[in-house]
Amino acid sequence: MSKNPLIDRLLDPMQVIVCDGAMGTMLYNKGVFINQCYDELSVRAPDLVREVHRAYAKAGAEVLETNSFGANRYKLAQYGLDKQVREINLAAAKLAKEVAEDEILVAGAVGPLGVRLEPLGPTSLAEARAAFAEQLAALHEGGADVFMLETFSDLHEIEQAILAARDVAPDVPVMAQMTIGADCLTPFGVEVEDLARALDAYGADVIGLNCSVGPQTILDAIEKMMHVTRRKLSAQPNAGMPRDVGGRSMYMASPEYMGTYAHHLVQAGAKVVGGCCGTTPEHIAAIVEGVRPLSPRQPRVPMKERRQSHLEAPKEDKGVEPMPFGERSKFAGKISRGEFVTSVEIVPPRGVDASKMLVDTAALRKAGVDAVNVPDGPRAQSRMGALLTSLLIEQQVGIETVTHYCCRDRNLLGMLSDLLGASAVGLRNMLIITGDPPKMGPYPSATGVFDIDAIGLTNLLSNLNRGLDPGGNSIGRPTTFSIGVGVNPAAIDPKHELKRFEWKVDAGAEYAITQPVFDVEQLERFLGTIDHVRIPIIAGIWPLVSLRNAEFLANEVPGVVVPKSIIDRMSAASAESKEAGVAEGIAIAREMLERVRPLVQGVQVSAPFGKVDLALQVFRDHLSPTTTAA
Repeated sequence: MSKNPLIDRLLDPMQVIVCDGAMGTMLYNKGVFINQCYDELSVRAPDLVREVHRAYAKAGAEVLETNSFGANRYKLAQYGLDKQVREINLAAAKLAKEVAEDEILVAGAVGPLGVRLEPLGPTSLAEARAAFAEQLAALHEGGADVFMLETFSDLHEIEQAILAARDVAPDVPVMAQMTIGADCLTPFGVEVEDLARALDAYGADVIGLNCSVGPQTILDAIEKMMHVTRRKLSAQPNAGMPRDVGGRSMYMASPEYMGTYAHHLVQAGAKVVGGCCGTTPEHIAAIVEGVRPLSPRQPRVPMKERRQSHLEAPKEDKGVEPMPFGERSKFAGKISRGEFVTSVEIVPPRGVDASKMLVDTAALRKAGVDAVNVPDGPRAQSRMGALLTSLLIEQQVGIETVTHYCCRDRNLLGMLSDLLGASAVGLRNMLIITGDPPKMGPYPSATGVFDIDAIGLTNLLSNLNRGLDPGGNSIGRPTTFSIGVGVNPAAIDPKHELKRFEWKVDAGAEYAITQPVFDVEQLERFLGTIDHVRIPIIAGIWPLVSLRNAEFLANEVPGVVVPKSIIDRMSAASAESKEAGVAEGIAIAREMLERVRPLVQGVQVSAPFGKVDLALQVFRDHLSPTTTAA
């Protein structure tokens, strides 16, 4: 037994506890626009937050959550407030404690960090744990009785939050709540039974669900979770699913409806109930009335036994052994045998007419080029999609493609769908890139998604090659992609580029293609830094066509460095004539090919402005037309 009888009630599996409802909904209803930092209001407008807490206390809530859901260093950084983590969380806890006095529990609310964790993002698990600990320590200092970890979609992330809570205050109870979709799966495809087993094994005192869906789906999930854990269960659904009413998202579930479903939730096994988005003090008052007449349905389990009844976490599915790299495609086969590979980059057409592109790629195939590189919206321009362009080329011309696939335009689910489809139609060679920001292109009002970056997408493909989706669930037959990544030997910050390259290799990259090389010494220096993580490197080569082309690449294309010596050569040649400028550009590209050939395992030559004949001139004496099969 603890010194606080309220905590004893929360942890007692026999007792039904009612939490409060939405903080954000109430603040929005009070005129706070959504472009403001709601967490900062605990410091900037404490009376407003205090008023919401009092309304929920009056409605009968037995647990008040602090106004701190997004008050971690990563989310606060979006508002320039990342140095105020302690101040904001401390104020949030003190405000709730002031209203709660000694009659209501205060739960320190902690949500996801808002960044992708390894292996799908650059934030390490240790960094995540430290960020959670920073927030939790301030909430504990402010007087939080309980830690409420809520609305998590990633089990790896909530595990770090639970570990941080135990680091900060081992004796403070932890409530851990995940979010699911209408299919009773997390966004990463984890089933609720496995979710419950994992949260149990991580050591949370109360486990459950909140947000995203209404009470009916939460009820279905609780009924499934009830049979796989002895932990106390919590359920805090939204007030139904939001609907568009006059341009605003409105939650339509009435207080009476929520009260009825709270009754059903308790009967199903959830002993901690409350509300999330769209719920108000009126909803909580109805929930209090709905659960009042219910009596316990399960035998009491002694606290000591309950705390020691950890289940084993679900065993992580490692998938199947991927197909050997050299067997996935002809292109990968040549790389695996140590042969020199050749490819030409052709930008997809702007419209629907692909006839010229197909004629050009047929010429490449006839000349003996191994593959065609198909970029994906380079410089944020809208062209025919890289996947379908690649399919057209492979089906109608019979030459393999290396499909560039970027993270800019699709969310995680869209990428997963694309890649499964690409595998099904036979595309095999992928080059994973993050993608240029939309503002670079002709549509500056377009938005970028960037759910994950190139490192995260490399992890995703590596998992698919083992037959696993992002949630670690089997997809059946695995994909057979050869996984390439981009690398820039001339990066402004070499240490950062090296670190990202190491992460890409660790994530599963099997070969890399560089930005256009105009400085071979720089490439040599870079190759010397990656000896410890060396994978096959394919050098990018760009045949310059004019001084203006050289200046454009040097000044307006991110990641490309054109030395002054090259600019001077192009300047002198272009001053002589247009033809001389083109000839000099071809000569420079041929020099680059000759010099990099002993250093790398292949080259990707760009076809500037779609001029395939220029790319083939660079390859003169390096191709054998009779070696390319259909």
